[in-house]
Formats: sequence, structure tokens, C-alpha cells
Amino acid sequence: MTTIGLLYPGHSAEDDFAHAEERLDGVRLPLVHTAMASDAHRPDELRAWGSAQALADGATELKGEQPEAIIWACTSGSFVFGWEGAQAQADELSAVCGLPASSTSLAFAGAARQLGVDSVAVAASYPDDVARLFVDFLSGAGITVAGFGASDILYASDVGKLGRDEVITMIKAADTPQAGAILVPDTAMHTLGILDDLEAAVGKPVLTANQVSVWEGLRVSGQQQAALSLGALFADRAAVSRYAERP
Repeated sequence: MTTIGLLYPGHSAEDDFAHAEERLDGVRLPLVHTAMASDAHRPDELRAWGSAQALADGATELKGEQPEAIIWACTSGSFVFGWEGAQAQADELSAVCGLPASSTSLAFAGAARQLGVDSVAVAASYPDDVARLFVDFLSGAGITVAGFGASDILYASDVGKLGRDEVITMIKAADTPQAGAILVPDTAMHTLGILDDLEAAVGKPVLTANQVSVWEGLRVSGQQQAALSLGALFADRAAVSRYAERP
């Protein structure tokens, strides 16, 4: 049994991870809710979500689950610190917990490279200013954003209410022929049960926050595996193992 600990802010789409556990062989995804004063996607709030103290406290709570790796399962609470800041955040978390650690933002960069994609579309639920911070983060990782959409949803709890058709509409609006994949950067959004539908709707890989968080946890723990209905990222065991180190 492989145990990947997830640090997750608030209560929006934490039930999404059950879909991954059902599709992966011998993988547990215990989750701890980290501290947050508000679920508003505002830069100052996001920095508080991803503070060293908040993550350290969450990692302490996860110790009883004996995880092999810990993922800060929050995109905005990692990319808000920039490319170098997100790497430093993960390194500090790893030092605190004594385990491999990473974040959803770093997972997006690694997953895009895993698929051989350097030009993407971003379909963000965030307000425009926050979504553009993710674009800046991807630029720092050497990834070009060819298509962009921001749905201007301020609160994570509202993102968690989006249904399948609304998510499909969002990714179609952001898509462009120049994009090799579509990135959907919000762990507050339910996506793990509809990845086949999302990719069928646009005819290309769709990388979602909860999907890449799980993939990154397996990668840093050295336990990657293929799985059905978790998108192109998990479709091929050989492809999954090509990417060996965090960018």
C-alpha cells in the first residue's frame, strides 16, 4: 500500500480524491484540511494558506497516516509565491516533515513536461489577477500559455459547486489550436470523475489540479502507475515513468 498525504485548504472538492483511490492499485490518499481564514482567491489570502506554519501544522497532523510523500494540494497557494518561491515552499515542507514533498503548481509544470507539452491553454476558475499569476508561474517553468480564460469565481466553495457541463464550457472557451494541453488549476473543482469527458470534449490532454496532485505524489514517492479514466497523464505506464526529476 502506497500512502500519499494531501494537505488541502478548506472544504470544496476533497471528496474528488476518492475517484483516484478507486482507480489506482494499492494507493491511499489521506487528507488533512489546512488552516484558512477565508476561502477567497485573493493574493494575500493565498499567501496565508501557503504559509510555512500552516503547512507544517498540516504535516504534523498527517504523521499518524505514515505517508511516503506529502503534497500541498493547492495550486493558488503555491503559484502565488512564483516559480522559485513555490520550489522553496516545497523544499521547506520536505525539510519539516522529513519526506519527499511537492505542490500542485509544481505538479502542473512536471505533468506538462511529462506529456512533452510546452504550449498550453489555461482554463482558470479564479479572478483574472490571480489566474495571471499562474500564467507567470508557468512562464518561469518555460511553458508558454497560448490560450487563457478566467471565470472570475472568487470563493473556492463556489468553484466546488461547478458541474460537468460548466467545466467543459470553461475548457472549451480557453482552448486554442496552439495548445498541446489544457490546464485547469484549482483543487476546489471536481474533475477526477469526469476526466474522460473533459478530454473527449477538446480532443487533447486535460490536466486538472486534483489529477496532477495525485500524479505528483506518486512520482515523488517513486510509485508511479498507469490508471484508467484518469486522463492521458495516467494512460501509459511507460510515459508516466519518463519524467524522473522535478523541473
